[in-house]
Amino acid sequence: MKLYSLETGNFKIDAGPMFGVIPKAMWSKVCQSDENNLCILANRCLLCDNGNQIVLIDTGVGNKVNEKTVKQTQLDTKRDIVFALKENGFEPEQITDVIFTHLHWDHCGGAVDYNEGDHSRFKRVFPNAVHHISRKQWEWALTPNKREAAAYPPEYIVPIEDFDLNLVDGPGVLIHGFEIIFSDGHTPGQMIPIIDTGKLKVAFGGDLVPSSAHASLLWISAYDVYPLTCIEEKEKFLKKCIEEDICIIFEHDPDCEAAFIQEGPKGPEIKEKLSIKELVSRFHEV
Repeated sequence: MKLYSLETGNFKIDAGPMFGVIPKAMWSKVCQSDENNLCILANRCLLCDNGNQIVLIDTGVGNKVNEKTVKQTQLDTKRDIVFALKENGFEPEQITDVIFTHLHWDHCGGAVDYNEGDHSRFKRVFPNAVHHISRKQWEWALTPNKREAAAYPPEYIVPIEDFDLNLVDGPGVLIHGFEIIFSDGHTPGQMIPIIDTGKLKVAFGGDLVPSSAHASLLWISAYDVYPLTCIEEKEKFLKKCIEEDICIIFEHDPDCEAAFIQEGPKGPEIKEKLSIKELVSRFHEV
């Protein structure tokens, strides 16, 4: 199994919601913010090549972002998922499977593009891929609640209906080497992939554990729809990662790509930070 970190362009959001009820005096020790209280987020996707299938986990923002959003988020528009793939020697046509953790705009936008500049028509960015979405999240995204509506732009979601879809009904083995667990706290039906490389296990944290700072049990985002559920799910997930020595890859951490977790005096904590390349090198050491 070969793993590739795909950096699809940093963006900024208000740091307050990113850390929920955690006071700035605490989160500012691990996350820098600018004069407008905006912090930088990575938009890291993961490519997995097992020799038979080339699997992409999440697709980034894409290039359908309007000028207002670009200005508000200071999105790096020079990079998108296609750019990141080609940077690593891959073409969109090679992707056999796309796994969406969930369908918020920053996780699924790269799967859909405008058709030859026509903003009324859309095309698949990965024409040969099966797109895997949990049924619960798909139905939730089609009729979003008022709180999450802005996270599900119709031009990001509706065109996916014409793709080759696999609506996943529950946890378990999705494809060979990929176990899926469900998480409903951030948004119902979020899927967290756990990848068995044959040597080590790797989990893609999605928005359950979006950064190394969020490895602390009570550090959750104000974007989480059901915060108490999120804490319970994260506790179970982190316990699994500790017991099975699973490395977590962080989708939104600009400074830390991955980490192993350990049980500390106050609960789960970071044991060791490392890059994806350093993680891959461990495959040959085990």
